[in-house]
Amino acid sequence: MVEQIALHARLVGERTGRAELTSEVMAVMGRVPRHEFVPLELRQFAYLDTPLPIGYEKTISQPFIVALMTDFLQLGPDDRVLEIGTGLGYQAAVLANLCNHVYSVEFIEELARGAQRRLRDIGYENIQLKTGDGSVGWVEHAPFDKILVAAAPELVPTSLLNQLKPGGRMVVPAGIEDAQQLMVVTKSAQGQLTMTEILPVRFSALMTSN
Repeated sequence: MVEQIALHARLVGERTGRAELTSEVMAVMGRVPRHEFVPLELRQFAYLDTPLPIGYEKTISQPFIVALMTDFLQLGPDDRVLEIGTGLGYQAAVLANLCNHVYSVEFIEELARGAQRRLRDIGYENIQLKTGDGSVGWVEHAPFDKILVAAAPELVPTSLLNQLKPGGRMVVPAGIEDAQQLMVVTKSAQGQLTMTEILPVRFSALMTSN
C-alpha cells in the first residue's frame, strides 16, 4: 500500500506540489493497521489504494488521500488536532501517531461507537470522540492547532475557521458533489485566512443538524 501511495503522489505531484510525502507520514501509513478499520467482509481489500464502504453510505478514504491530507497538515508532536468525520477511526489513528491529541466528531452514532471500540482495542489513548454536528466543531476544546475535515461542506463552515488557532492549518474538501476541491486553509498570526486549492476530490457531503 505504501508503494501505491508513493506512486500516486508522484503521478499528481505537479498539481499538488508534493511529489514525495514526508517520511514520517509514509512510516505511519505503513504502521497503522487499516484492516482494523474496515468491515470484516472487506478486510481482504484493506490495503488497496481505494476507498471502501463502511456502511451508512459512507466510506473509509483512499489511503493516498489520507496520506496527502495528513502531509498537508504539517503536524507537530505538540499539536492538538480537530477531525471532522471520524467514520470508523482510520484517519484519527493516523493523526494520533503524529500529534499530541486528536478530538474527532462523527455525526452517525453507530459509526462513532464502532470507531471508539476499534481505537480502544488497538490501544490509542490520545483520541477523544463525540457524536455530533461536525460543522460546529468542538467549542469546549478549541482553539486547535490543526483541523482536518473528512467530509465535504459546500462552503467551509465559519465555526471551524474560528476554532483554528492563529498560525494554524486546516485541510478540507469543499464544494458541491461533482465539483469538490481539496483545500488547505492557513491562518496567519494576525488571523488572516488564505485558501489554496490542491486537487479535485470526491467526498461524502458533510452531514449537519440543520
